[in-house]
Amino acid sequence: MDLVLEGRLFINGELTQGCVGIDDGRIAAVKKVLRGERRIDVGYRIVLPAAMDPHVHFRQPGMTHKEDFHTGSMAALHGGVTTVLDMPNTMPPTDRLQNLKDKKRMVKGTSFVDYGFFVSTSLPRRLEAMAPHAAGLKIFMGSTTGSLLDNDDRSIHQMLRSAAELNVPVSVHAEDDSMISDGEARSLKEHLKLRPAEAEFNAVRRLAALGAAGVNICHVTRAEVLDICAAAGMSSEVSPHHLLLDIGCVLGSHGKVNPPLRQPQAREALFRSAAVGKATMMGSDHAPHHVDEKAEDFEMTPSGVPGVETMMPLMMAAVKRGEMPLGTLVEMACAAPARRFGVPKGVIEEGMIADLAVYDPRETETIDASRLHSKCGWSPFEGREAIFPRLVIMGGELQLSRGDVCGETIGRDIKDAAF
Repeated sequence: MDLVLEGRLFINGELTQGCVGIDDGRIAAVKKVLRGERRIDVGYRIVLPAAMDPHVHFRQPGMTHKEDFHTGSMAALHGGVTTVLDMPNTMPPTDRLQNLKDKKRMVKGTSFVDYGFFVSTSLPRRLEAMAPHAAGLKIFMGSTTGSLLDNDDRSIHQMLRSAAELNVPVSVHAEDDSMISDGEARSLKEHLKLRPAEAEFNAVRRLAALGAAGVNICHVTRAEVLDICAAAGMSSEVSPHHLLLDIGCVLGSHGKVNPPLRQPQAREALFRSAAVGKATMMGSDHAPHHVDEKAEDFEMTPSGVPGVETMMPLMMAAVKRGEMPLGTLVEMACAAPARRFGVPKGVIEEGMIADLAVYDPRETETIDASRLHSKCGWSPFEGREAIFPRLVIMGGELQLSRGDVCGETIGRDIKDAAF
């Protein structure tokens, strides 16, 4: 074995003291006792599969004053995330083959974690050209950052059919744009009125009527939507800001997101549903804007919050408080995204890529934006309890030790790597 990691392993839904043997970047053995050339014994600390974030906006190209793949991937690594899927609403958007190729060329050699790229188009011929190189197709039924928008049932049905034929996973920003009101909002409550929950309900119901089984609904904000998704055979994705923040928070413009934060009762119901396993997976929807941009008047502030670095630490703290079972978190944040997007990660078993994260529940700290790694320079979770990983292994290589980067920018495109 190239490396043996010993600790409390999360295997088959429970923690078991044992060893993971790693050879050539993959898990070669999982046993009580193993020998290897190198050995790391983490004692009774918890060893989890590293997380996969299926929803990030690393802002490259075009908006790199907010984030880029170097800083975004460093933030991901510090949060125990070793695979990210980047969204297409950049400048220019990733909506044609040449833009996708350009983006791949820019990012290559700059990322600390593995990555894939979503594309967005309403033209089947463009999707066909991009399909071999794309992690998924993103459909924006509601307007948000950027100009990408497709809220026509006929067009959506055509794209869903094309994606199915090409075996391209589909994720949807499900807000019916016809139900989003124009106007200026000066608070989180007013922003919510402009983008009501009914816009989300209606978009998801329309997708269900189109036979969108297998489609993933991004950043679900209501527990009822999780039920609609399950009944229609669609997967669902929840984000920490919708689980932990609501319009009762005193965040002001720093809490402005799309879909918006909901009422406290809705947030609590969503959290309860996610905690009992009704959400398929978790994605941070890491959508950073520079701290100066978020300090503008509310109506001028762009929507979006950073979250890739704090997603797992926040939820590990929730696990410690008894608010969510560890198994539910691992399924949502590790196993389910990997299965969904065809990456051999997310579980600790032989043959999987050796992406692992070590946590110590005794080492709780409060989130301090000055110590985070996103270029944007702030966090909506400032002061919240978190448990950050102490050690992260990616592809059998030690990338993070005691909270400090010790590896290189070895991240690979999941569509180009020999996974």
